[in-house]
Amino acid sequence: MAVVIETPSLAQRVVPFLRGFDWPLIVIVLCMATLGLVTMYSVGFDHGSRFSQHGRNMVIGATVMLVFSQIPPQRLMALALPLYAVGVTLLLGVEFMGIVRKGAQRWLDIGVTVIQPSELMKIAMPLMLAWWFHRREGQLKAADFVVAGLLLAVPAALILKQPDLGTTLLVLASGLAVIFFAGLSWKLIIPPVVVGVVAVVVLVTNESSWCAPGVDWHVLHEYQRQRVCTLLDPTKDPLGKGFHIIQGMIAIGSGGVWGKGFMQGTQTHLEFIPERTTDFIFAGFSEEFGLLGVLMLMTGFIALLLRGLMIAADAPTLFSRLLAGALTLNIFVYAFVNMGMVSGILPVVGVPLPFVSYGGTAMVTMGVGLGILLSISRAKRLVPS
Repeated sequence: MAVVIETPSLAQRVVPFLRGFDWPLIVIVLCMATLGLVTMYSVGFDHGSRFSQHGRNMVIGATVMLVFSQIPPQRLMALALPLYAVGVTLLLGVEFMGIVRKGAQRWLDIGVTVIQPSELMKIAMPLMLAWWFHRREGQLKAADFVVAGLLLAVPAALILKQPDLGTTLLVLASGLAVIFFAGLSWKLIIPPVVVGVVAVVVLVTNESSWCAPGVDWHVLHEYQRQRVCTLLDPTKDPLGKGFHIIQGMIAIGSGGVWGKGFMQGTQTHLEFIPERTTDFIFAGFSEEFGLLGVLMLMTGFIALLLRGLMIAADAPTLFSRLLAGALTLNIFVYAFVNMGMVSGILPVVGVPLPFVSYGGTAMVTMGVGLGILLSISRAKRLVPS
C-alpha cells in the first residue's frame, strides 16, 4: 500500500506565520516606511548611495521586526534579566576598555566587531523594569520604585559619562515610562516637573552671564553646556556652533505651507544643512514638503502612538502592558526630540527621526521594538476565547 505524503502549499505555510498579526500597526509602519524612503530619495538622491543603503537598513529592520514578532512575551520576559546584566557589563567594559572616537568613549571591540552597548539598553532597560514590576505585582511598595530607580540610574549614568546625552535621554525615557505606567504617584511626579520648569526659567533669565566664555557648569560637559547656550542664542556663533540650528530653521521656514516640491529644496541640496540625511533630515523634509507634509508626518507618529497604547491597554499581563507602553512612548520620544532640536526648541543631542533618518543601528533597534509590540498584540489575539 502506497503512502502519500502531502506537501503543504506556500499559502499553508505562510498563513500560520501571519495569523494574529496586528494589521492596523503593520499598515501604519508601512506608510511611515514609505514616507521615509520617499524623503530619503528626495533629500539624498545626490548624496552618494544613501538611498539604497537606507532601503537596505529598512529591509534589515523589517526582518528583525518579523523575527521578534514570533517570540512570545513569556520568552521575552525570561530574557530581561540576562539582557540587562549583559548590557551593564558591556557598558562597564566601555568605561575601562572602550574605543574613543571624536572625543567620546562609546564603543567596545569584542573581537569580531565593534559594538555600541548603549544601543542595547534602549531595549534591555524597559524589559528589565517591566520584569521587575511584573514580579512585584499585587505587592508594590515605595521601596520597589526606589529599586527601579536604581536599576535605571546605573546604565544611564554610565552612558552619560561616555558622554552620550542623546542616548541617555532615550534610555531614561524608556525606563521612566515603565515606572510611570507601573503606578508612580503624581505626588512624586509633579515636584521634579516644577523644579525643571523653574530651572529653565532661571537659565533663560541668566543666559548672558551663565553662557559667558569660561563659565563652568560642573554638572555638564563643556560641549553639552555649549549646546544649551547655542539653543538659547544661536546667533552668537552663526557660522560655528549655531550653524546647524539656524540653517535648520531657515529650511523649515522656507518650506511654507506647500513646500518647495519633491527634490527641489535649495537649503538641502546646496549643502547648507550638513546632516541632511541623518539627524537634520527633518529640516530637508520640511523645506520640500512644507507644513502639510509635516502635519502628515506628525499624524503618522500620533497614529503609531495611539495604536501602540491600545496594544498596551489590551495586553494580557502586567509585563506586556508596561513593555508595550514604554516601547511605544520611546519611538514617540525619538520623533519629538528630533523635531524639537531641528526646530530650535531643544538642544542638539544627535537623535535620529524614526523611519526617516539614515542609520542602521537605530533602524534595527526600532525593528526590535516594533516586533515586540507585534508579539504582544499577537499573544492577545491568539488567546482562545
